[in-house]
Amino acid sequence: MTKPANRQPKALRHSSFGFLSSFVIGHLSFLLLVGSFTLTAGTTAGLSVTWTNNMLSISRPDIPGGKIDIWYLEAFCRSGSTRRDWRQTTIPHKTELVSADKMGKRIQLRTTVQPNVEVLHDIRAGKDEVDFRLALKNRGNEFVDAQWFQPCMRVDRFTGGNQSNYIAKSFIFTQRGLTMLDKTHRTEEAVYRGGQVYVPKGINLDDVNPRPISLDQPVNGLIGCVSADDRYLLAMAWDQTQELFQGVIVCLHNDPHVGGLKPGETKKLHGKIYFLPNDPKALLKRYEREFKL
Repeated sequence: MTKPANRQPKALRHSSFGFLSSFVIGHLSFLLLVGSFTLTAGTTAGLSVTWTNNMLSISRPDIPGGKIDIWYLEAFCRSGSTRRDWRQTTIPHKTELVSADKMGKRIQLRTTVQPNVEVLHDIRAGKDEVDFRLALKNRGNEFVDAQWFQPCMRVDRFTGGNQSNYIAKSFIFTQRGLTMLDKTHRTEEAVYRGGQVYVPKGINLDDVNPRPISLDQPVNGLIGCVSADDRYLLAMAWDQTQELFQGVIVCLHNDPHVGGLKPGETKKLHGKIYFLPNDPKALLKRYEREFKL
């Protein structure tokens, strides 16, 4: 009578342990499944955008660093900028939110640039890109010397780098193909030290950022970087480019070319930010197709 009594608790203990193990394993499997579903659902839903206090933020669950911030917009700039004080180059401007949908898929902004230029921004988030459509209109009676403007894309979280090393993860396209910025022909002399300016063919060298100008000329409007884990690419492009710029706050620029606005004149610009798997050939092919190059 004593042996069955001794065996019974042992059997119960084994049974309880097996139940507990099954419960824990099942619970963990459920959490992993939910996490995987959430990530997949977020990826399927695509990118989302928000804008507040001149900062445009791009989000998706799998973006390295959590999100991408863009100072939108940093500055509008006059001609003759390369060899003078920056304060003499910038044109006062103010941007305000016109509308934003609840899903984070579309934002409309209005920028006023002195004395009387209006810029309307239509920004739409897709699966793996953010699309920019801009219309700039001079509503005044005088020519406005707005040559270009600056969206400043912060890439510290994405690259995992800092000001001293993020250029090793950043790239443009030159005659040598994809070229990491630490491999470009860099210079140091300029009104302001630090950073590097890459000037496309056809742009006046007197009308760019007053920082060192590289000896390398970009062959297209792409500038981008590789994520810290080497899995993704982040790139910016516009259909008209004043300069590509590696800045001094762990940032990358494609600064769109405006070229001034006559009285009553309207100009349109088209830009994109890409978030893609780390495949430079696929990025280049898509850029050339979408910008009809």
